[in-house]
Amino acid sequence: MTQWLLNRLFEAKDQPKPRFAFHGTVNWMHALSILVQDGSFDINNIKSFYAHVPRRTPNPDADTVVFENMLMAYHNHAALNSINEDIEDQYDTCRTAIINWYYSTYFTCSAMIAAASGSTQETHSNTSKVWQADIVNSNLVMSPFNLTLSSLVEKTVKTEVAAYKGTNTYDLNIYAADAEEAWGAITSYLKGTWDYEKWRIEERVKKSSDFKKLGVSNFRTKVARECRDKQLAKHGVNFLIQAFRYRGKANYRDSIFLSYGYDNTEKIEAFVEDLQIVSHAFQCMAACYLSRRVERGTWTEFIDDLGENTRLSLEPSYLAI
Repeated sequence: MTQWLLNRLFEAKDQPKPRFAFHGTVNWMHALSILVQDGSFDINNIKSFYAHVPRRTPNPDADTVVFENMLMAYHNHAALNSINEDIEDQYDTCRTAIINWYYSTYFTCSAMIAAASGSTQETHSNTSKVWQADIVNSNLVMSPFNLTLSSLVEKTVKTEVAAYKGTNTYDLNIYAADAEEAWGAITSYLKGTWDYEKWRIEERVKKSSDFKKLGVSNFRTKVARECRDKQLAKHGVNFLIQAFRYRGKANYRDSIFLSYGYDNTEKIEAFVEDLQIVSHAFQCMAACYLSRRVERGTWTEFIDDLGENTRLSLEPSYLAI
């Protein structure tokens, strides 16, 4: 098969290997899908996880932000639901489905932040930082969405990844068949996100005045590494950061490999379904937390109102936890 466009892109810029780019996209989501279907996201388990969450002093303005963000999350999840039910060829929609999945996740995280502290953010980067501070650090996220790296400094990352991985030998190259393989895949993606985030910070450091004063071009010297690690220590990785990287990687940087070349129809169909499954689990988890934080009775009013007035085809009852 002659792949004219692929060859042209390789000539124009650096491209990831086609096999790894496709597998990295599909395998991470499949691993997450396996792990959220192991029974841990049953309604009773979710309720038990959030049983200790106290209702906050009434804050109507912050609650409004919660409801607004969950409307947006629900809309994106409804799109994923329709894509799975109504589209014959998932190749046509797989890239759109990634965007819907990301915004389902992003707006859900924004709602959780508003429920925790009432704060709002203007950028995706700030949202991920506040979600870490308000939600992740307070143990308000269920596994596997709670994996986090406290720093981008390599020594710290190696220790934390090793603790997550344990004796697991699997990685993202495997299309997981069970929970053990899935766990290996998500810890592998966590490490991969660290590598990408580390590179981003390093490129920023190289442009800084402090680094330029050192008169070096890399991080081989001790003083250069100290300058870099000072910045790396200020950043980490959480699920929302992974989701943001995923959106960019799968939808932009790996633009050609998701729907070009070899026929992977079965895996693409499963992939789009996995996006919907993971989105559903994440929203159900958040809905339980949100229902315990907003003013008593208003979460039920929110769900009932959507059921009566929304024009979306997906019934909002899945959020009534």
